[in-house]
Amino acid sequence: MSENEGVGEGGNGLVDVTGGEFAGWQTWQSDAFEQRAGPFYEKRQADGTMLTAFRAEPRHMNGAGFMHGGCLMTFADSAIFTIARDAMGDSRGVTLSLSGDFLDPARVGQLIEATGEVVRAGGKTIFVAGQVRADGNPVLRFDAIIRKVRGTRD
Repeated sequence: MSENEGVGEGGNGLVDVTGGEFAGWQTWQSDAFEQRAGPFYEKRQADGTMLTAFRAEPRHMNGAGFMHGGCLMTFADSAIFTIARDAMGDSRGVTLSLSGDFLDPARVGQLIEATGEVVRAGGKTIFVAGQVRADGNPVLRFDAIIRKVRGTRD
C-alpha cells in the first residue's frame, strides 16, 4: 500500500510551473519521492479531464535502454490520484491495488503522458483505469483502486 498526496489543489505543495517545457502545468513539490522519480506534471484539459506527464530521461531507463517498468508503475501510481482528483475531494488516499500491462517500450526523450477515468467512486473506494503513452504510443495500461483515508489535506 503506498500513500500518494497527489490530490487536491489548496496549499498542499501543488505549485504552478512558470517556465520550461511544462510552463502552465502544476507539480507536487511537497512529494519528494515523485520529484526524484519524475518530476511529474499535471493539468486539467479543456474537456475537464486530467493529464499527467514527464519527459523520459536517461535516469529513467533500465539496463536495456528502455524505460524501467518500475518508473512507469510509479508514474501510474501518481497519475491515478490526479485522474481521481474530483472524486477524492479534500480526502487523502492510499493505493490499495495497482496492476499494469506493459504494451511497448518507452525511450529517452519521449513525452510520457497518462490519462484515464474514474470507473466507479462511492464511499471510500475509487476505481481508476488508464493508459500511459510515449509520444502518443500506448506503453502501459493500468487499473487501480484508491482507498480514502481519514483526515483532509493540510
